[in-house]
Amino acid sequence: MAKSDRLFRLLHLIRGLTPPVTAARLAAAMEVSERTIYRDIDSLRAAGARIDGEAGLGYTMIEDPAMPPQTFTQIEIEALTLGLSDVSQRGDVDLAQAAKDALTKILATLPERQQRQAMHAVNLVNRFSTPVAPTIDMTLLREAMWAEEALDIGYKDRDDMSTQRRIFPLAISYHDRAVILLAWCCLRADFRMFHVTRIEGYAQSGESFRPRRVSLLRDYIATLKAR
Repeated sequence: MAKSDRLFRLLHLIRGLTPPVTAARLAAAMEVSERTIYRDIDSLRAAGARIDGEAGLGYTMIEDPAMPPQTFTQIEIEALTLGLSDVSQRGDVDLAQAAKDALTKILATLPERQQRQAMHAVNLVNRFSTPVAPTIDMTLLREAMWAEEALDIGYKDRDDMSTQRRIFPLAISYHDRAVILLAWCCLRADFRMFHVTRIEGYAQSGESFRPRRVSLLRDYIATLKAR
């Protein structure tokens, strides 16, 4: 791992773990030696990070130069914590973890008073039903959308009929009991909704549909609203 990546990850750990966090715990999480942790903390301090503590006592982030100060109203803090908590419950494994990491980063930029407000938010999420867990790698599916690359998928419809299709993946829609992939289906030459749990497999096609994703998605949403 490059040193810059290691330092970034170390910053994230010091932000997120309950302080004071010991060098031994950081070393175990980073899979490096404690000596490396000591050197990297010295590097972060030299770069302007205010990290309180020392070897044997643990470390606490006082001020993080990588993140500029943020100012939110109390209701904005409630909205952030509520929204990210919902994602952490409803999203797939990677998306849920990303929501938790994002909240950790946001909290690290807040003044102490607002950090307390976020930790004791009055709005809570408690969903009794969540979508069925996807059987495919959702991260790779998202990457195909970011890259605007067509995918070849195997799909089993509600009648258990299997077909092979080339699609232009446009967006992922999270419903109460299902996760839906919105796409342009080349086989049907039309927009289609695919339940991700019915996708039997997919492969990169090498075909790019850049820069059409935004316009196609806009047209699809307009079609759905018209219905």
